[in-house]
Amino acid sequence: MGGFLRVRERRKKGENMERSRTTMDPWTYGDVDTIGVDMTRGLDLTGFGVEATDGGIGKVDEATYDTSSSYIVVDTGPWIFGKKVLLPAGVVERIDLDTETVYVGRTKDEIKESPEFDESNYRDEEYRRRVGAYYSTGSPQI
Repeated sequence: MGGFLRVRERRKKGENMERSRTTMDPWTYGDVDTIGVDMTRGLDLTGFGVEATDGGIGKVDEATYDTSSSYIVVDTGPWIFGKKVLLPAGVVERIDLDTETVYVGRTKDEIKESPEFDESNYRDEEYRRRVGAYYSTGSPQI
C-alpha cells in the first residue's frame, strides 16, 4: 500500500477489541494504484497546483523522486504570505495529470503548522527528521 504500513494489535490476551493503526514512511510516494500515476518514472510535478483536503495551498516549486527521501516543495503564494512548505511524498494522496493537480491528505491548518521551511537547511537530515515526525503521526483507527 505505497508508503503505508498497517499494524494490528490486541491489547490483552482474551480481549476481543482489536486496534488498527496506520503508520507511514513519509518520504515515499504511494504506488500507482494509490495515487494514480507511477512516480518511479520521474514525472515533473513543477507548476502543478496543490490541494489540501480543504482547499488550494499553492503550486509545486520542486519535487524529488529518490527512494525513501522524496518530497515536494510548495510555493504557497499569498496563502501564507509567499512562504514555501516542504511536504513529504507520503502525504500525496492522488495526482490528476489532466488538471495538473496534486492532492495531499492534510488540511491547510496542518500544513501551516508544520516545521517552518528554511531554504538553507531543508535538505538537512535534522530538518527532514522533524518534518517526517510531524507528518508521520496518524490517529489510531478503532
